[in-house]
Amino acid sequence: MATIYVFTYFAVLPIFFLPVIGQLSPDFYDAVCPQALPTIKQTVEQAIALEPRMGASLVRLHFHDCFVNGCDGSILLDDTSTFTGEKTAGPNKNSVRGFDVIDQIKDAVNDVCSENVVSCADILAVAARDSVVALGGSSYDVLVGRRDSTTASKDAANTSIPSPFSDLSALVSNFESHGLALEDLVVLSGAHTLGFARCVSFRNRIYNETSTIDGDYAASLQAVCPPSGDDDNLSQLDDTPASFDTAYYQDLMGSMGLLHSDQQLFMGNGSAADELVQNYGGDPDAFSADFGAAMIKMGNISPLTGSDGEIRKNCRVVNSD
Repeated sequence: MATIYVFTYFAVLPIFFLPVIGQLSPDFYDAVCPQALPTIKQTVEQAIALEPRMGASLVRLHFHDCFVNGCDGSILLDDTSTFTGEKTAGPNKNSVRGFDVIDQIKDAVNDVCSENVVSCADILAVAARDSVVALGGSSYDVLVGRRDSTTASKDAANTSIPSPFSDLSALVSNFESHGLALEDLVVLSGAHTLGFARCVSFRNRIYNETSTIDGDYAASLQAVCPPSGDDDNLSQLDDTPASFDTAYYQDLMGSMGLLHSDQQLFMGNGSAADELVQNYGGDPDAFSADFGAAMIKMGNISPLTGSDGEIRKNCRVVNSD
């Protein structure tokens, strides 16, 4: 996902050594529906061919799902009379997208499997991996077997998802609360090698006189993001927003991180975070290997398995009795 590098913190996981974690395994669907994962891959590739930005959106859905009460597909639930879901939480409103593609995937796997056996939570995990691969990243073996939540919480989403305005200490604390370390924070943040961010997420950084941002870069962003208004204007997170590469880390080393939270990973002070950024910026193989392993680790945050939860027929709504 191989040579071991000085700052490589996650081992490559060959197929024949890939662990079973809890009740998740890489071959969960092999007997139940062997065409499930190939069908997800095909649908993701079709969506990204139509809109390359969709790859970043699908990766982000998986992140934002896992950080709120675990990787349980709760981010996909629409509001009901009994709960307000995660879609309108601050980190998600007018921001997360790709729900229609998840619907397409769910319909496709239900059709090819001839029954409802593939969870929406697993679809998010597999679609994230397939998006990385479709945009030039290395593959990794997703552990599957999750089941879906029957509820969601806007409040939990508001408090659990890292903010683009966070300092390093807050980011580390947030990741630690999810069982993830500094190394996970830095390598998983590398997902920002894909996609775009809204003006409202980086305005403070580009108009702040005390900001560490490169001056020319700030000026270029000010042309896209005025001091007020146009909150939804987009800017790419690195120089190659449709390519899974190490440009994100190289930008951080040049004080050209788009988000405050991104630039916090590299402050030029010789910290452990600095060293990780430098390593990944100069070593694409180390980044690819460690990213895949960290995604597997993140995907194991509090999954529902066994008889917990359900397998939703429609990812947007809980099954009717």
